[in-house]
Amino acid sequence: MTEETKKTIGVIGAGAWGTALAQIFAANGQDVLIQAREPETVGAINTAHENTVFLPGIPLDQRLKATGSAEEAAARDILLMVTPAQHFRTALEQLSAAGALKKDKPVVICSKGIELKTGLLLSQVAEEIAPGLPVAVLTGPTFAHEIARGLPGAVTIGVADTAQGESLQNVLGTRYFRPYISDDLTGVQLGGALKNVIAIACGIAHGLALGESARAALLTRGLAEITRLTVAMGGRAETLLGLSGIGDLTLTASSMQSRNFSLGAALGAGKTIEEILGPRRAVTEGVHTAAATVALAAKYGTDMPIAHAINQCLNADLPVKDALEALLSRPFKQELSV
Repeated sequence: MTEETKKTIGVIGAGAWGTALAQIFAANGQDVLIQAREPETVGAINTAHENTVFLPGIPLDQRLKATGSAEEAAARDILLMVTPAQHFRTALEQLSAAGALKKDKPVVICSKGIELKTGLLLSQVAEEIAPGLPVAVLTGPTFAHEIARGLPGAVTIGVADTAQGESLQNVLGTRYFRPYISDDLTGVQLGGALKNVIAIACGIAHGLALGESARAALLTRGLAEITRLTVAMGGRAETLLGLSGIGDLTLTASSMQSRNFSLGAALGAGKTIEEILGPRRAVTEGVHTAAATVALAAKYGTDMPIAHAINQCLNADLPVKDALEALLSRPFKQELSV
């Protein structure tokens, strides 16, 4: 590690993904401080070297330290925001009000989602709160438990400034954690957010025992929906052929490790959304993203039947079999790239 790449790192949010990121950077020799809201999580990380609530069973590097103070974590050279997407604005507003955001220190958004009440991407929320703040987006096909254990994975760092992206790539990249740069901030964020909705659809197909052919059809047509909205919002279709698009979609829509896929599977098996979400401590972002996606599709005049059907199941109590019937009753069409 060179002096150029040896930076202190602060992490806001000690859920599974925030802890996994903090762990791989600490294990790589970086000075990392992670903020947690729960005193018991702070204590467990600092004394037992384990996040017993959100990432149990994963030994954490003893150099990783935790704090209850977001301002203390934000004082580091690089700040990673790993809050749930719907809490992102509040967390960033609090840091801004405390004077903790500096225009010479990049903020890396590691949450995947769309702000429900505004329809804004999280980078747009950041621009509203702190105009000119150097913002990047870290996204891609990763499961927290695997990355925290040091298993190989690759991600996308979305940036408006390629030079900033290269700097972050050098600091955050490790032998087993491989970041690639994209200058399509819109595309990488929509890919990371909308795949959760399609993952729920694939989970429902699994719960209904519709077979792998049905899942493949949902993956493919779901990617077409994501691409249509991304292009309509100014992103690039080719971005969705990368890690933040097809990569993340394939992972999330094919494994019970995915909170969104497993939620869909439970819905397909007959559970209600209240029964599924009740015991969960971690946020299942696809529930909020489905509603935001349908609103954006209407705004941009984009046809997204799968997303519409999933939103009806999640937020309007439509039975999954009725949603399936609606999709299967659609007229046949030509297959187009988007």
